[in-house]
Amino acid sequence: MAGESGIPRLDLLKALGDNTRYAIYLELARSPTALATADIADSLGLHPNTVRPHLERMREVGLLEVSAEVRTAVGRPQNLYALSDSAPSLGLEPPAFPLLARMLVRLAEATGATPEDAAEVGREQGQRDALPYANAASCLEALVDQLDRVGFDPAVDGPDDETAVIAFAHCPFRELAEAHPDLVCSLHRGLVEGFVDAMGDAEVEEFHPLVHRQPCQVAIASR
Repeated sequence: MAGESGIPRLDLLKALGDNTRYAIYLELARSPTALATADIADSLGLHPNTVRPHLERMREVGLLEVSAEVRTAVGRPQNLYALSDSAPSLGLEPPAFPLLARMLVRLAEATGATPEDAAEVGREQGQRDALPYANAASCLEALVDQLDRVGFDPAVDGPDDETAVIAFAHCPFRELAEAHPDLVCSLHRGLVEGFVDAMGDAEVEEFHPLVHRQPCQVAIASR
């Protein structure tokens, strides 16, 4: 008999009945981005060789999906693990948030909000997000940390003497960004611009949204 997730109930109970697999499942459920084996092992204080068979078992029963890491450097990409669409939520995810986001975007379009309106809202939020980083060593370091917290999985190319390019390997807004790129990507641009302006030691040179480049990216120049 299958549960609401579509995974046979007995398989689900066997997979999550193990304490280590349950801990791994919670770690993945709470993460805004897919995680590598080493990330999970470090977080739980386990050896990667201990984690790997548990991940494979969870993948076999349909709890996890696996993707290859997007790499800009030479080397074999790691496998990244995330909960599958059929995995049960265990009550951890706020299901109303995606619905609310979709409705707010439709409301913004219906009321005539422009991309620049969206960017200005993003700038205000970005400035607030920068406040905890007042003592950060650099804008680049602080921005990468904040974008990672939000779930963009940022990867830095450079920096050279003056400019660094941050690529966003994962877009937590991707579904909405693909459906409403003008508003959603402008919000993201505003978030970055507001954060950088508030830090004061850098500026945004270029911002390439999802519709122009995959993954999307931003170029930051030192002042």
